[in-house]
Amino acid sequence: MTTRTETIPLVDETELAVTVGEPDSGAVRGGIVVLHSARGVTERTERLVEGLADEGWLAVAPHLFHREGAARFDDAASVSEGAARVSGASVLADSDALFGWLADHGVPSDRMGVLGFDLGATAALVVASQRALGAAVTIAAAGVQKPLADGLPALVDVVGELTCPWLGLYGETGDPVDPSDVDRLREAAHASGAIVDVVVFPSAEHRFDADEASPVQSDPLEERDGAATRSEARNRVLNWFDAHLR
Repeated sequence: MTTRTETIPLVDETELAVTVGEPDSGAVRGGIVVLHSARGVTERTERLVEGLADEGWLAVAPHLFHREGAARFDDAASVSEGAARVSGASVLADSDALFGWLADHGVPSDRMGVLGFDLGATAALVVASQRALGAAVTIAAAGVQKPLADGLPALVDVVGELTCPWLGLYGETGDPVDPSDVDRLREAAHASGAIVDVVVFPSAEHRFDADEASPVQSDPLEERDGAATRSEARNRVLNWFDAHLR
């Protein structure tokens, strides 16, 4: 299947561009909101949306930088500037629009999930702590003790309010999060009473979302194990949604 782009009106009278992946046939198992990295909606993001649709999910990726008039950024300065302008309020507004869109397409809230990468992972934890969902998965959610951007909270301050089962994937090296911060985040999340599974891989080899332009690159010394690790990480994500969105 291929993705398509739609626009959804927001309450502030702007429009949100959304990349949509819809199963070609059969019943829709549920809906997953995919929150992209600081680079924006890249070709890799589109492939991730396609892959989820191939698994039977109605997958939607909001263009979080639409207020900046951009879908993606390619140079480091623009990436940093765009990420700095993402706020908890803007992420919640965009996510709420998509949860409403999914509901209009017949998906109940307990079969809605959120999946985020890097900046989008941080945003996904904010969403999962303030909205009733079926499941959340994050890959390399940063800003654990210090906010990733001025408009976002420190994650340790919000994960104690998680509303749904959360799977967090990290790399011991290669990800922009110190392992000690991962431990603090895991401990804080358990206070929510939600099901929590935080997995730390030996390196960044788990990054099945990485592409050639991504700052996350394979370690040449571990390249031979990279494919298996990426497959394991992807399967963990799919299994999490399989288990909790039903």
